[in-house]
Order: sequence, then structure tokens, then C-alpha cells
Amino acid sequence: MLASCIIAFSMYSKVPMPRVDWNDKNMKYAFCFFPLVGAVLGVIVYGIGTFLFRIHISSLCFAALMTILPIFYTGGIHVDGLLDTLDALHSYGDRDKKLEILKDPHTGAFAIIGAVCYFVLSLGVWSEISVKGLSIIAVGYVLTRAFSGLSIVTFPLAKNTGLAATFSDMSHKNRVKVAMLVYSFVCSIVLLWINPFLGAGVIIVTLLMFAYHYYICKKQFGGVTGDLAGYFLQLNELAILIWIAVGCRIGGVV
Repeated sequence: MLASCIIAFSMYSKVPMPRVDWNDKNMKYAFCFFPLVGAVLGVIVYGIGTFLFRIHISSLCFAALMTILPIFYTGGIHVDGLLDTLDALHSYGDRDKKLEILKDPHTGAFAIIGAVCYFVLSLGVWSEISVKGLSIIAVGYVLTRAFSGLSIVTFPLAKNTGLAATFSDMSHKNRVKVAMLVYSFVCSIVLLWINPFLGAGVIIVTLLMFAYHYYICKKQFGGVTGDLAGYFLQLNELAILIWIAVGCRIGGVV
């Protein structure tokens, strides 16, 4: 189990970890620890965000730091999936063409355009976030990864090779499913406890984005891949940010 945890953090974060063998035994439960990678990110974002509010940093500087902080922590692995998927979707080719683009190491024009739009929007939304929203955003990182992991072990695979196929094949799927559902349930309870209105919104947003994720995977690619799971993760994190910014205004949370 410890080796599985190390593999999860080694793969999905830049946290220094000891070396372990990536064999069938050690990778069997690696995905069970994927949401914990989000939990550590949540603690970091909450801690640094609270500190920045206390020193009264400008909203623009705060937004810039909070936008790039998850990238420093994850190494951009999920952003890579976002960009590859944007290129594939905007190719308007057939399924095989889209899957081929996902494997292509080159970056296309639509990936660049999408990245600029994504981070400009993220910057703007972060500038509207108050200190009250940080705890819900932190829990959102865990919930998002729980649903992303759930898609890997429940959706059909688009192909038999690649990162998603490797983790899916080597995982104890039933136990990973249970773990992801437990994470999701616990996160939902915590979100509703922190703020029923904002928490319920985060849950609804995540469910809607997960439905969209399933539709894209099935309709456009014939199944899920690692890039598509990263695409969902990035979009859902942004969707949660947007909801928190809007929800705080609607609910009068300052």
C-alpha cells in the first residue's frame, strides 16, 4: 500500500518520493491514492491563499500565484491532457484521427489558443475568490480527482495502450471504484458542512462535468484515455472556481 501511495504521488505530483518498482503488485492500489494527491494540493492552496490574503497582496498578484500554483505542484501533467484533447476535438476528424492526435507529441494551434483562454479565465476568476471560498476549493481538488479516477476504472477504454490502460489494467478495479465513491461521499459531506449552498453547487457542477466527460469519451473517442481524464480534471477545477466566484456573490459570502 505504501508503494502504491508513492507511485501515485510520483506520477501525479512533483513531491519528492523514494524510488519503488512499478510492478503489478505495487500498482494495484495506486489509483486509490490519487485523490490524496489532490488533498495535499488543497492544503497547499488553502495555506498559501490564506497567507496571501493576510498580507493584503493585490488581487492580480494573488490570482496569478494561485493560477500557477497547481501547475508547479502537479508538473502540468493534467494540462498536457487538456491541450492534447483540445487539439483532437478541434480536428473534426474521425475517431481514429482524434486518437492519433492524442498521441502526437506536437502542440497544435488549438491547444495554444485553448491554453491561453483557460489560464486567462482562471486568472480572472481567481481574482474574484474570497478567503471564504478557499476551503471549498481545497476539497474540490479531492472530489475532482475522485471522479477522474472513477472514470478510468468505469468507462470503457478508448485503446489498449497508454497511461489510462496501464493503470486500469493493473488496478484492482472493484476496490478502486469503492475507494473513489468513498472519497466522493466524504468530500460531499464536508462540502455541505462547510457551506450547504456553495457545497451543493460544487457537487452539482462536478456531476454535470462528469456527465459531459462521459459523453465526450463515448461520442468522440470511443472510451477514456489518460489525456481525457486530465481534460476533465482541468475543466472541472475551473468550473468549480467559476461556481465559487458566482456562488459567493449570489449567496452573499464575502
